[in-house]
Amino acid sequence: MAEITTEDGVQIDLVSGERMKKLRSMEKIRLILDGVRDGNIVILEEGLSPDEESKLIEVTMTEISPDEFAGIEIESYPQQEPNPGFFSRLFGHNPPNKLTVIGPANRIETLHKDKNLIRALVT
Repeated sequence: MAEITTEDGVQIDLVSGERMKKLRSMEKIRLILDGVRDGNIVILEEGLSPDEESKLIEVTMTEISPDEFAGIEIESYPQQEPNPGFFSRLFGHNPPNKLTVIGPANRIETLHKDKNLIRALVT
């Protein structure tokens, strides 16, 4: 994990897809939430599966407290499948997201998102 820090700034944790592949789902969620609870912005190279993203939101909701943890803000680019097959569509196979940006809800605000850009304000 690469860390970018500045004095009185924001720490950004850039997590490689290779590292995430070595972790089980709950380990991924803990890695993300521990970083965000510390006030860091976590950027995942390959993102989470839809099930993992749902579980991340579920676990986050149980940890929110008014004085300590405001929750998370999460934005992802969807993985682009050139032509998903019939069975993929039939069984609802959703590929994992690509780049995912996660940060503390009280420090990051998404200003704009489209297929080529995620613009966020970090305070």
